[in-house]
Amino acid sequence: MSRHPGDKPDIEIGAVVRAKKLRFKSKPKTKVEFDKRAEANLDGIAPEIESGSGSKRENLPDEVEPGVTYRDVHVRWGAAAKIVPPPELDDDEDERGSKS
Repeated sequence: MSRHPGDKPDIEIGAVVRAKKLRFKSKPKTKVEFDKRAEANLDGIAPEIESGSGSKRENLPDEVEPGVTYRDVHVRWGAAAKIVPPPELDDDEDERGSKS
């Protein structure tokens, strides 16, 4: 489960679910989306956002079948995101640091 963008995410969220018995009436439709628009505006430059999500399942396949009873289910899910400053901002920080 590789949900970590880069080295250390700026934000991370997760969930754990356990069930003794689990049955689906129909095939679930799942979707994870990340809004790539950064709300932060750094001197008129919008930073890039790296993001990812993943899950680890026990006794539950990636694609479940309707009507099948799954037992002793354990699911861990997580998502993470990191704001990556544009290269031009990194250059500005380097210049400021070298002037001191």
